Amino acid sequence: MKENAAPKKILIVDDEPDILEFLTYNLKKEGYQVATAADGKQAIKAAEKENPHLILLDIMMPEMDGVETCRNLREKKQFRDTPIAFLTARDEDFTQIAALDVGGDDYITKPIKPRVLMSRIAALLLRSARSSDEEQPVIQLDNLVIDKSKVLVFKDENPIELPRKEFEILWLLASRPGRVFTREEIFDKIWGNDVIVGNRTIDVHIRKLRERIGEQYIKTMKGIGYKFDF
Repeated sequence: MKENAAPKKILIVDDEPDILEFLTYNLKKEGYQVATAADGKQAIKAAEKENPHLILLDIMMPEMDGVETCRNLREKKQFRDTPIAFLTARDEDFTQIAALDVGGDDYITKPIKPRVLMSRIAALLLRSARSSDEEQPVIQLDNLVIDKSKVLVFKDENPIELPRKEFEILWLLASRPGRVFTREEIFDKIWGNDVIVGNRTIDVHIRKLRERIGEQYIKTMKGIGYKFDF
């Protein structure tokens, strides 16, 4: 962090005291403010009290696991755009997909390397700052209206709520109708270069997106990627 920058507050959620202590020490050394919680229920209360700039969230926790905690946080308006990075010792594809599908922005596996973690945190905070500065336009194509400010899709004037990552993929494709986006481009623009997810993550999100808005809008370009068409 730059010395002149206002300190960012990070909420760490983990049921292992040693992990909390380790992360707190390293984050404070980098100039971040730190709040902590030991489980999902505590995390929601702490987030509402502290209003953090970023949340580090363990997956395997008592009371309420990280995936459910993230889902609950994303349902609250004040945390809709707060960067959330999962910390976990599990690296199965289905766990990563579940974590990202409920609105996670990154997926960091344990054991945690401090320099890598600081780099990922800085990237997430920078991406969040850029996103908040952007205009919030509306895309209207055929009978679809995609409202970025409300994170809502309207089909024939009927609202459709999408999980955050599905909405971001739709917005990306619909912003350039007819243009083919490769899988690598989608990963880079939606998750960033530093996020490693399973090979089928894009396929799963596209399949769910088609189920919600209709099969006809997103075309598969075999061996290349996807495009929005109407």
